[in-house]
Amino acid sequence: MNGFKTMLLLAAMTALFMGLGYLFGGAAGAMIAFVIAAGMNLFTYWNADKIVLRMHNAHEVDARSCPQLYGIVHSLAQRAELPTPRVYLIDSPHPNAFATGRNPQNAAVAATTGLLAILSRDEVAAVMAHELAHVKNRDTLIMTMTATIAGAISMIANFGLFFRTDDSRGNMLVMLLAVIVAPFAAMIVQLAISRTREYGADRGGAAIHGNPRDLATALAKLANGAARIPNPVTARNPAAAALYIVPGLAKGGDSMFSTHPATANRIAALEAMAGEAGLHSPPPLAPRSAVPKSGRRGASALDPLGRRR
Repeated sequence: MNGFKTMLLLAAMTALFMGLGYLFGGAAGAMIAFVIAAGMNLFTYWNADKIVLRMHNAHEVDARSCPQLYGIVHSLAQRAELPTPRVYLIDSPHPNAFATGRNPQNAAVAATTGLLAILSRDEVAAVMAHELAHVKNRDTLIMTMTATIAGAISMIANFGLFFRTDDSRGNMLVMLLAVIVAPFAAMIVQLAISRTREYGADRGGAAIHGNPRDLATALAKLANGAARIPNPVTARNPAAAALYIVPGLAKGGDSMFSTHPATANRIAALEAMAGEAGLHSPPPLAPRSAVPKSGRRGASALDPLGRRR
């Protein structure tokens, strides 16, 4: 069902893209817009993870270079019955995390050094479980692709007036309306996807990790830190704000224009889950014999290389 919704959404956004092409260039404009949209879909499908990771200057880590973080992700992936994704670290004080990739076999998860500095091991695990839930739900592909198409719709709407042909349809008023409405509609679709899927990833992540309260406390810390510490990536590319576990630009508010649900509402939902399940502490991530000495559970934050302080 999630795959069907993804295809339906991409088809709708491609149709909107073609509609703008027809408005500005007639039948030829619609055909050109279709070719561009198809090319963007294919390129983004195969390269979404590379685009996002390069945007953040993320570097891949493994069990040797970042034992705690990699060990957490590996254990959680086994619990979620997923292939272990590639693990990336971003050297940034802005505390946040995201997942990307076209499917579970080609997924990647990334966290900033700022996140590792303020969260306990249990909270880091809860955040990574949230990102693995995005991977399992196949959210990462659609969120990246819709961001790309939404940006292209805005581009063609903004520049279409300057490249009209004699075969253009509609008067200037209609075209001006398209310039305003088309990118607005694309933005609403993109933001709605992000908000609804964050709730789903919260539920899925809490189930993978075992204790919704760890994710709730992590969200509170991350939202506070992200609001105080600027994110250079979203300053350059606001479309990236929807990728993170907490807003990359401003606080979410469950409004039409927010990239994320209100953090307080997400925390309340997680607390309700914990209360219903009667959970107070999560089960161990792996048998003690399978956890490196540096990876034993603790309440202290991790250092930038994923080791316990």
